Amino acid sequence: MGQLHKHYLHAPDTNNRIYVCATCQTHLSTHSLIISKQFQGQTGRAFLFDKVVNVAEGPAEDRQMTTGLHTVRDIRCIHCGAVVGWKYEYAYEESQKYKVGKYILEKNLLTDIYDH
Repeated sequence: MGQLHKHYLHAPDTNNRIYVCATCQTHLSTHSLIISKQFQGQTGRAFLFDKVVNVAEGPAEDRQMTTGLHTVRDIRCIHCGAVVGWKYEYAYEESQKYKVGKYILEKNLLTDIYDH
């Protein structure tokens, strides 16, 4: 196994929030990359992000969700292996296609820190 290379984020907006893995504090995304906060995950509230870093994607699987059938991949923190959310690979319903290629991070699996 090679050396682990983690990305460290800088928050470019005035909010300065960086979302990190609640288990090990590995950087995952920033507040400015949130598309929506109106999502539900398996552990409660979840956020839809345009981009995340420091995650490994699991195998693709079809999953029936509140908004219909989607093909998704669970995403895990590359440092500790904790599942932190999922990535949308495919949406079967036309109205849900905006999610494809985007990421869900579950709020209860994150901690937010401030970039000073």
